[in-house]
Amino acid sequence: MSKTKKSTVAAPAGKKRSFLQNVVRYRVLLLMCLPAIIFFFAFNYMPLPGIYVAFVRYNMRKGIFGSPFVGLENFRFLIQSGQLLELTKNTILYNLAFILLGNLLAVFVAILLNEMQCKWFKKVSQTMMFLPYFISQVLIGILVFNMLNYDTGFVNNVLSALGLPKWEPYADPNVWPVLLVIVYLWQQTGYNSVVYFASIMGIDAEIIEAARVDGANGFQKIRYIILPSLRPTIVILLLFALGGIVKGNFGLFYNIVGTNPLLYGTTDIIETFVYRATMTDFNFSTASAVGLYQSIIGFVIVMVVNYIVKKIEPDYSLF
Repeated sequence: MSKTKKSTVAAPAGKKRSFLQNVVRYRVLLLMCLPAIIFFFAFNYMPLPGIYVAFVRYNMRKGIFGSPFVGLENFRFLIQSGQLLELTKNTILYNLAFILLGNLLAVFVAILLNEMQCKWFKKVSQTMMFLPYFISQVLIGILVFNMLNYDTGFVNNVLSALGLPKWEPYADPNVWPVLLVIVYLWQQTGYNSVVYFASIMGIDAEIIEAARVDGANGFQKIRYIILPSLRPTIVILLLFALGGIVKGNFGLFYNIVGTNPLLYGTTDIIETFVYRATMTDFNFSTASAVGLYQSIIGFVIVMVVNYIVKKIEPDYSLF
C-alpha cells in the first residue's frame, strides 16, 4: 500500500512540476538564496523605473516623472561629440583584454597554487597576490607616476645610470594599452584566482588519486582533470563579465592617465570622456543616457554569447 501511495504522490514521469511544487520541494535552498534575492531586487530591479531619467530634462524640484520629456535629446551629447565609436571601441577592447587575459592568468595562478606542496609558502604567496586588490586606485596612480616620471621616475633613473636615453611614456600614447593591462592584471589577478582555486579544491580527490595510480603525470592531471573541471566556472564568469564590457574602469584610467590630451587617442574610454565633458555642468539626465547606452550594448552582447554557448554546451549557459 505504501508503495502505491508514493507512486500517486510523486509527479508522473515526463510531467513537469508546477512552480508551487518546486517552491515546496526546494524551500530550504530558496531560504538560503533569500538574502541574495532581496539584494538584487532592491538594488537592481526596483531602480529600473529610473531609466526614465535618460529621456527627460531632470529637475530636482519636479522629480523624475515631473520633469519635461525631451525624448532622445540627452543622447545627442555622445553622438554629436564625434567620438562615440572611438570611445566605445577603446572601452570594449580594453575590457576584452582585461577579461580574457585576466581569467587566463587567474586560472594559471590557481593551478600553480594548487600544485605547491609547501603549505606555508602557498599561504604566503596567496596573501601577497591578494593584497594589491585592496590598494586604492589613487595610490596605484601615484605608484605608476613615480615609476614612469620623466625627470625623477625610477625607470628613467635606472636608464640614466646605465647611460641609456630616457623614456618618456607620458608623450607616447602607443605604450599605454600595454601598461594599463599590466597594471590591471597586477591588481586583479590574485583576487580573481580565488574562485578558480576554490573550484579546484572542490574536485573529487579520488579522481586525481586514480589518475596518479594509472600513471598520469602533473601535466596530464592538469590537462585531463583540472581544466575540464574548471570549464563551467570559466564560461559562467566570462558571461557575467561580458555584461559590463562597455563599462570602463574609471578609477584605473583616470588616476593613472589623468587629463593628458596626448594620450586620449588610446586611453580615452566612455567614463573618462563623460567625466571631463560634464565636470563643470553635471547633468543627471546626460549621465543616465550614457549609462543606458552602455547597459543596452552589454545586454545584447550577453544574450548573443549566451545563445552561442547554449547551442554548443547547454549546461554551461546562464539560462
